[in-house]
Amino acid sequence: MKQLVRLTSFRRLASLLRADRDWSFVIVAAAIGLLMGTVAMAFIIPLHWLEELFASAPPETLYWLVPLLPAAGGLATGLVMYLMSGGAVSPSVSGVLYAIHRGKSKLPLRDGVQKWIGSTLTLGSGGSAGAEGPIVTIGSVIGSSVARLLKLSPQNTATLLGCGAAAGIASVFNAPIAGIFFVLEVLLRDFSLRTFTPIVIASVISAVWTQTVLGTNEPLFGVGRDFFAREGLQFTVAEVPNYILLGIVCGLSAWLFVKVVFLITNLYSRWNIHPVLKPMTGGLMLGVLGAGYLVFVGPGVPDFYGNGYPVINALLDPSSAYYGGNGNAVDDGQTLSMALLATLVMLAILKAVATGLTIGSGGAGGLFAPSLLLGAATGGAMGIVVNMLGWFPAAPPAYYALVGMAAMLAATTHAPLTGILVVYELTQRYEIILPIMLAAVIATIVSRLISRDSIYTAQLSQLGVRIGTMSDLTLLRQLSVNDVPLTPAVEVHPDESAQRLIDLAEKHAVGDFVVVDERRQYLGMVIGGDLREALVYREAIPLLQVNELQRSNLPTVQPDESLDLVLDKFSRHDVQALPVINESAGTVTGLITRGRLMRLYQRRLAED
Repeated sequence: MKQLVRLTSFRRLASLLRADRDWSFVIVAAAIGLLMGTVAMAFIIPLHWLEELFASAPPETLYWLVPLLPAAGGLATGLVMYLMSGGAVSPSVSGVLYAIHRGKSKLPLRDGVQKWIGSTLTLGSGGSAGAEGPIVTIGSVIGSSVARLLKLSPQNTATLLGCGAAAGIASVFNAPIAGIFFVLEVLLRDFSLRTFTPIVIASVISAVWTQTVLGTNEPLFGVGRDFFAREGLQFTVAEVPNYILLGIVCGLSAWLFVKVVFLITNLYSRWNIHPVLKPMTGGLMLGVLGAGYLVFVGPGVPDFYGNGYPVINALLDPSSAYYGGNGNAVDDGQTLSMALLATLVMLAILKAVATGLTIGSGGAGGLFAPSLLLGAATGGAMGIVVNMLGWFPAAPPAYYALVGMAAMLAATTHAPLTGILVVYELTQRYEIILPIMLAAVIATIVSRLISRDSIYTAQLSQLGVRIGTMSDLTLLRQLSVNDVPLTPAVEVHPDESAQRLIDLAEKHAVGDFVVVDERRQYLGMVIGGDLREALVYREAIPLLQVNELQRSNLPTVQPDESLDLVLDKFSRHDVQALPVINESAGTVTGLITRGRLMRLYQRRLAED
């Protein structure tokens, strides 16, 4: 009896929350923000503990831990990913994009659990990846699950999915603005007010809740006021060429990084070994690189292991050993500068290869953090080069490392706003915003000129899924088949004569017909163009049956399907109408026509 009361109460709550979209979404978004703040802390705190445990191991332990731990973690990860495998795209940011654009924003809970466990094993054992991809997946799964519990439409489900993803990033990185714009620019590609408002609320609530529980508001990469204390550091016209050059280099480096990751991924996809063993072999090869580090550098966790945050902090320190210990390598001679430049270039190469081995072999993790480290290393190297050349006034290399982080992230994701705001929030320093904006935009342009796909959409392109870049598509995603007036379906049976089609065409002034069986179950369609071709031999019409003109390979449409998916189906089939099917009954409720879809689209554009 109590269970029945709870179920009835939940249904009443779901009905109430669906009654008014504006205020109900505020409540649901706030609840998702609170939930994701808690989930994000539960996810990230054990990761930090494992990383600290690894880093604090005694030197004699590291000599066997560094080569072997990634393989052990890879084996455990492979087992988890294999036992919980599901959809066409692995649970990742690419998987979330696939769900948004092809799966009605539905993500099973299994994907979140799989990503949580798998990424903890991968990152905790030294795998080269980040925590942002997993938390985006986990948040997206939670948002999608809440929407399904409330029985919301696919369009509203996508919004709640975005709330979960934004809240996760806001909590993990203490960066609510970056979380908002990552979701709007990368995932949903929708900046409308109806989408923006609940995502902002979820992101802010999550960040505030995390700050309250942890008792801190410190940025992830603190640079301090003395970082900008250099006299004459203000960004001037004379320094513009340096940052343009940095943007170009980061754009090229980002493209190479994406190529490396997907080259290794494709090689592994063709390698005929058991899926459980693939992440282990990637961990073994990463361990070989780690063993080389121990031989040539000495005991310690390799700089290309894990998320790389300690290395990024070092690269943002002007007095770091990466820059000769004095903030500007050129002060100690060209030989030292070349040695430090080679060190940073080698660090970037090793990080790219290590990330490719980790992710490409099937490990779980994100590409955000590796992109930031690559950007910091590339920026630091560029800083050494421009100081050595002395063509234009130049800041110390650490400043270029900071700008390089934004440029590299923007170029790999093809999302300049995200790159700019992530680095701004992670450092909470406004002084560097102008060169960050310039370099990030230049890097994105260069990267897009070379390759249409970002690091997140490349996998989708291999599956034939193209995600548009025009903002008008967001309107189509907000509309569903239910919004389009349907044309009544004229039904015929497969064993009827083709003459029946001609009679019905004259009577109802229609060109397309739906073929059904005795129980009115959908079988296919007869297209007007096919019937007109048959009329060339009119004397044969009485001899033809409907099933000889019937097309059974045309896609069908669901009433709650978003119009961007319907338009994609129209584009792949040269037809003017598609049947709308009642999924539970299997009967045809009507026809959606290309013309009516476009008229609704144009009318809504005019209203906006």
